[in-house]
Amino acid sequence: MSNQHKVKSMHTRYQLPNPAQALALATVLLVIAALASGQQGARQSSCADCPEWNKPQQPFRIYGNTYYVGPHGLSSILITSKAGHVLIDSALPESVPQVVANIRSLGFRIEDVKLIVNSHVHLDHGGGIAELQRLSGAEVAASPWSVEVLTKTGVGKADPQFGSIPPVELIPRAATLRDGQTLRVGDIKLTAHFTPGHTPGGTSWTWESCEGKRCLSFVYADSMTPVSAEGFRFSDSRDYPAAVQDFEKSFAFLRATPCDILLTPHPDASTLWQRLAGRERGVKPDPVISPNACKALAERAAEQLRRRLASEKGR
Repeated sequence: MSNQHKVKSMHTRYQLPNPAQALALATVLLVIAALASGQQGARQSSCADCPEWNKPQQPFRIYGNTYYVGPHGLSSILITSKAGHVLIDSALPESVPQVVANIRSLGFRIEDVKLIVNSHVHLDHGGGIAELQRLSGAEVAASPWSVEVLTKTGVGKADPQFGSIPPVELIPRAATLRDGQTLRVGDIKLTAHFTPGHTPGGTSWTWESCEGKRCLSFVYADSMTPVSAEGFRFSDSRDYPAAVQDFEKSFAFLRATPCDILLTPHPDASTLWQRLAGRERGVKPDPVISPNACKALAERAAEQLRRRLASEKGR
């Protein structure tokens, strides 16, 4: 795959419905998605927390051409262009009807998604990729470790949660990324940043979205929590000996990268709903725009890792 992934332009123009129409359409489509989900045996809950994570969420514009289209507890981010769209993360397998309905309610089509990328290959963020690739025909691109999991194993042996998590459905093909590689779909420029630790293949994403002449820097920061299966030790793992160094590299990225708007695979991790509530109350300046959010997330994550490593001493 070339350093600048180019997708052939289409000539379709998109026009958003007015707010009242959008709200009504989103509500109808979410109800249809929920009914479809309940009627399909393959759409049963995937985990104990999944029903809570998969609660419906009205889609909304975050800024410019960037939209939230996931369920309430799991982010799925749509970046749009006249030549096609990019989708970051799929949420759960049972989230797919909701994601598709949310995209349509905004006036877009899943069939126009040309590229699907992922933060890390766990069921709650990559479980729907296979179905969304079938529905859209999109290319999937991921880090080398994640490509191996997506196309061959379903779950990686070096994953700290190996043995406690289910595999994802395999996909037939995925392009392998390089750290720092910029992908293009139309006028979207999306850059991959390898941020391992939570998994060896973790990837964060950066891009710009504009409203008029004002362009803001987005960061979709991968999970950076030291969560593991029973018995795994981040301090001296045989399967993942570089875990601690990988986390430190990832924290350094967050501290240094331009970051006007922070998004995370679990929206609660970046206080998205609190910031959005402030926006809806008319708080100024817009609390969704928070240039210190990435640095704050890095410090919280570093403290979590410090406590985890301390707990591993003597056991």
